[in-house]
Amino acid sequence: MSARILFSTAARILTQLRHDRRTIGLVIMVPLVLLTLIYYLFEKQTAASRALHLPGIFDHIGLILLGLFPFALMFLITSIAMLRERTSGTLERLLTTPLHKPDLLFGYGLAFGVLAAVQAVVAAGLAYWVFDLTTTGAVWLVIMFAVADAILGMALGLFFSAFARSEFQAVQFMPAVVFPQIFLCGLVAPRDQMADWMHALSTAMPLTYAVQGLQEIGMNPDPTGLMWRDLGIVLGCAVLALGLGAATLRRRTD
Repeated sequence: MSARILFSTAARILTQLRHDRRTIGLVIMVPLVLLTLIYYLFEKQTAASRALHLPGIFDHIGLILLGLFPFALMFLITSIAMLRERTSGTLERLLTTPLHKPDLLFGYGLAFGVLAAVQAVVAAGLAYWVFDLTTTGAVWLVIMFAVADAILGMALGLFFSAFARSEFQAVQFMPAVVFPQIFLCGLVAPRDQMADWMHALSTAMPLTYAVQGLQEIGMNPDPTGLMWRDLGIVLGCAVLALGLGAATLRRRTD
């Protein structure tokens, strides 16, 4: 893998994204709209809790959603984007150059990591300074986890795009890959109250550690060892997914 080729690949992808206003709008605006809906959905309950100087429902759910939205959106966008690279013949032409598969996939990771950072900062700004989200830990830690979650979603999207032959099939991986992780990560129900087999499944899913890390930030004023471990697992799974994606990436889809 060449650093020069990797950065030039990331620059190419960022240039393409800059001219794709719909994708930028999807990545930046959709989390803001959903956070707004969630805030007003629990506005009365949150106000009542804060009047008693207790954490509100939005303080719990909003914090976790700052990590879930980037994960789900990046999975969807990158799986479709890579599929288009194959079906349009762009990937086949690129791989006739000195570009190697790891250069391409890690270039995607770098480019979408930049986009994820912008998304995380904007969404965190809305949650903290407009909706008064309260966490014990620092805002920059929340943003760091949100970016890591986005990179994880992007890496899984690139990996699973290799098994899709059409954009419709790529979208179908959302309920197969993303939704089970959302249901079992601890957002819908506490993991310690799950059946043993469901708890075991959640332990094997990387999004579980992303949510657990965010919960650690919400409860502790300083970074904890468990938080750093969870961050390492999330990033390690992302690197593993990119490596597997490079191994299974096909030049084109017939």
